[in-house]
Amino acid sequence: MAHLEKGLIEIYTGSAKGKSTASFGLALRASGHGYQVRIVQFMKAGNYGENRAFEKLAPDVQIASYGRKCFLDPDNPHEEDIALAHEALKKAEQWMLSEDTDIMILDEINNALFFKLLTIEEVLAFVDQKPKHVELVMTGRNAPEELQARADYVTEMREIKHPYTTSGQGSRKGIEF
Repeated sequence: MAHLEKGLIEIYTGSAKGKSTASFGLALRASGHGYQVRIVQFMKAGNYGENRAFEKLAPDVQIASYGRKCFLDPDNPHEEDIALAHEALKKAEQWMLSEDTDIMILDEINNALFFKLLTIEEVLAFVDQKPKHVELVMTGRNAPEELQARADYVTEMREIKHPYTTSGQGSRKGIEF
């Protein structure tokens, strides 16, 4: 199996829609070229459209979701939320260090850091283990400066207009989830 010659580190952050979607577009493109993609979702229960879509691309694209089916209390995260974030990081490490992973996506890991489900030291230690050929992609709002400093790409999604705030439009199946 051919790997990337050099995998880089990418971050998609910011307050606007599109961070996970951008990383999933990369997953689709990479799988089309025969690369093996692994996605670990933090703080998500796995009942999103992307989970069903990526199941159709297995085993080339594999996705694992770690989250409860309720919202997280940002001021007082539940111990289960913390345990699930650590379980997700462990799964990501297992996949990233396996010989068959080319693209490793950590969806919403920046939020897991922001909500103190993980420490920056834990995540930086994970990043330090990245094999040369693995492209590492991290998404979520509030990407810490320490991670941004390690990244080769940092893209900030900035909201200019969104129907949530302009017209009260709620989330739509197949568009926002």
